[in-house]
Amino acid sequence: MSCDFLALALPGVQKLSPYVPGKPVEELARELDLDPAGIVKLASNENPLGPGGKVLAAIQAALPELTRYPDGNGFALKQALASRYGVTAAQVTLGNGSNDILDLVARAWLAPGLNAVFSQFAFAVYPIATQAAGAEGRAVPARDYGHDLDAMLAAIDANTRVVFLANPNNPTGTWFAAAALERFLAAVPEQVLVVLDEAYIEYAEGSDLPDGLDYLARHANLLVSRTFSKAYGLAALRVGYALSSPQVADVLNRVRQPFNVNSLALTAACAALLDTDYLAASRQLNDAGMLQLEAGLRALGLGWIPSKGNFIAVDFARDTTTLNQALLREGVIVRPVGGYGMPNFLRVSIGTERENSRFLEALAKVLERG
Repeated sequence: MSCDFLALALPGVQKLSPYVPGKPVEELARELDLDPAGIVKLASNENPLGPGGKVLAAIQAALPELTRYPDGNGFALKQALASRYGVTAAQVTLGNGSNDILDLVARAWLAPGLNAVFSQFAFAVYPIATQAAGAEGRAVPARDYGHDLDAMLAAIDANTRVVFLANPNNPTGTWFAAAALERFLAAVPEQVLVVLDEAYIEYAEGSDLPDGLDYLARHANLLVSRTFSKAYGLAALRVGYALSSPQVADVLNRVRQPFNVNSLALTAACAALLDTDYLAASRQLNDAGMLQLEAGLRALGLGWIPSKGNFIAVDFARDTTTLNQALLREGVIVRPVGGYGMPNFLRVSIGTERENSRFLEALAKVLERG
């Protein structure tokens, strides 16, 4: 009889289910014998613009150095981020995507007997990282699909080490304003690390969302997590970062894997950070696409959760399993969110004007068929 390695795994790991990403185009093409060129993927909140010219040129120039290890300290990118945001390099932690930052936090501060607080309908990695560390995850009931910050404060006790906040939140797109964040940070005990996940913050610039970086100097227990995967269009390269106090960054770097961000990602992120035209174009495309989808959904008599991200959660008022399968047969990939406790919703990423139209046409067709 072979050994049961699941039984030998840590208790928190035994109870985990693997994270399920958005279905790749190639996988759907194989499953349903579809032409990949005709498939539209609006499932993973990716930037539909494709990489910017400055990023591609920087990557091309870096290719001859692929035999060399990356700069394990990420000096150039840390300096660029520090300069952009008015912090020191000692306050920057680089990650293999911002997902890596969230995992580093759990590894550094969570353990059996301790707990982390997060909102219902929040990003799946918060409970996954918490449970893998053997800690208790406290999912606080949402208010209108968003964070109930007062209830989250009430859930904190002497064994709480981390609170995860997302603004805007994935998969709902909900957000909270500056005054609410200020009240929350003022009330959180100083020994509780507040992780403010701002993966989509670039899409909300100029709106009523607070900028988490404005609060770093006043709150030593605040960590702001961001990524180059969304508005900067570098999802495949996996590069994110955290800005925090130097002491928090020092702890994270003690558990961070060496060379966790590869050379091409470091190079591309430096180039992307300087490409303000690309960022502006990404935001403009997203704003127009959001309006296009909202108008199309309204014409179909559907509701949705207002969103400040690059996606929208559409309410079908019924289980969406069959509907999602019908869309897949039409060559349109969106994201079911039943795993988040939202079986009546599908999350739809904002695409190009053509991709958005393709989704709306396919949706109208499958709804008409019932």
